[in-house]
Amino acid sequence: MINPAKLRLFYINFGHFIDHMLILIFAKAAFNAGIYFGIGKDLAYAEMIPYGIPSLILFGACAPVAAFLADKWNRSGMLTVFFFGIGSAAILTGLAQSLLQVGIGLALIGVFASIYHPVGIAMLIERGGKVGWLLGMNGVWGNMGVAGAPLVTGFILAQYDWRMAFIIPGAVSIILGLSYIAYTRSDGVRTAVRPENNKDQVGFAPGWQRALFSLALVTAAGGFVFGGMTFLIPRLFDVRMQGISADIAVTGTLAAAIYMVAAFAQLVVGRQIDKRSIKPVLIFVACGQPVFLFLMAVYTDYSLFAVSLLAMGFVFGQIPITDAVLSQYVPDQWRTKVLSIKFLINLMIGAAALMTARYLLSSGSGFEPVMQALAISACIVVAAAFLLPKRV
Repeated sequence: MINPAKLRLFYINFGHFIDHMLILIFAKAAFNAGIYFGIGKDLAYAEMIPYGIPSLILFGACAPVAAFLADKWNRSGMLTVFFFGIGSAAILTGLAQSLLQVGIGLALIGVFASIYHPVGIAMLIERGGKVGWLLGMNGVWGNMGVAGAPLVTGFILAQYDWRMAFIIPGAVSIILGLSYIAYTRSDGVRTAVRPENNKDQVGFAPGWQRALFSLALVTAAGGFVFGGMTFLIPRLFDVRMQGISADIAVTGTLAAAIYMVAAFAQLVVGRQIDKRSIKPVLIFVACGQPVFLFLMAVYTDYSLFAVSLLAMGFVFGQIPITDAVLSQYVPDQWRTKVLSIKFLINLMIGAAALMTARYLLSSGSGFEPVMQALAISACIVVAAAFLLPKRV
């Protein structure tokens, strides 16, 4: 018999996988959808990007609403809404008969995707245990969703069309939701009782203003890089890996491999920040980003794959560092608020990266200036890392 605690973790972690995968299906399917709706090949990808931007904005903007509803109702119930909502929204997107309907469907995916992080992460840590390890593994599951998006979408596009690329994963999410309902009824899931605010908790640590200013810059500039890299790599590989294969299933597999392998950088970095000062680790991780992003602007084929893997490893490796810094400077009663603001900034700026990419690609300049823009933003992350107080 499966351990109920382990099964609970499976649903929470798989939810993170579903969350990131469904929000990024469009990144791979946009070109095919654009061709279907009559946009020329030269502009199909660039012209479709704006339809995905509201989804990313709502992904961040609706998170506080999801957190409020979870507090008023219960977290387990909201996770159920997540599975059914995001799955239904994906199916509706696949059934769209116009570009407007595609945009509405994608926006609904963003709304329901916003539920996961404030609800799923809270459920993950509410029972205590090895919280650091739990968060690290949960982060890997989320990045596997990022990896799975181009992989699964590429294979579905090769066998079917862009519609099925949304419908099949959407159906899987709904089936998972039904399974989760059965689990909650059989296990008698209880909502954890939240402890009262501890009046004796200390306030913000000395130097918190400088630390939070540094983290705001890291979050904003890093969000620009993360948003661009997680959305654009599948199409970049389609265009710049013609010497390897023109098959979108192959390039989708290569993009998935980048995200999948790079995801484990979080575990490596997590161990390092447990052993040593955080600031030098962040500086090292930050410095690697602009170097390899600039190289991505000029390389093709296998060379592009190699530098993309290294670039993505440094980008993913940054994820656990900022939360570790926050834990040192921000008292517990303020962490949820600060983390929600961090999440909003990260995703809003990530959406701006897509707008920038759309503008540059529409000009006919190709991906070179797009990758250069990401590299310049990564330089801001480097500068912000040096601003961190020495105590971390």
